[in-house]
Amino acid sequence: MSQTPIDIDHLLSMTGGDADLADEVLGIFQEQARIWSRMLDPRAEASHWADAAHTLKGAALSVGAHDLAESCQRAERAGRENPPTPAGAALLLNEVKDELSRALEACSRVSHALSRPGLRASKASNS
Repeated sequence: MSQTPIDIDHLLSMTGGDADLADEVLGIFQEQARIWSRMLDPRAEASHWADAAHTLKGAALSVGAHDLAESCQRAERAGRENPPTPAGAALLLNEVKDELSRALEACSRVSHALSRPGLRASKASNS
């Protein structure tokens, strides 16, 4: 497990150092998380929650949520290659949900960090 749920340096790298764009990407990540996390149901067909894990993995990679991406990868692989019992799926998907919660909680802290002077262009200088 890494120290921080979201790697801000990775996020800024993915957005060309544009803090406003990075903040927008965080918002997209949060929306994707709300949509796709509903499909992480261990009682559903494995292909359904594997698809959700795959999509969440991509969203996690876009913001540098490496631990979330790894847990999504494990769930996706299991769902596609060797679907577990509902109890086994629940264990895998609970890990994904735990990491997702950590990443979502970190979003506001990262957004605040992105607002540091020097990272965001001054609104006054753009007028």
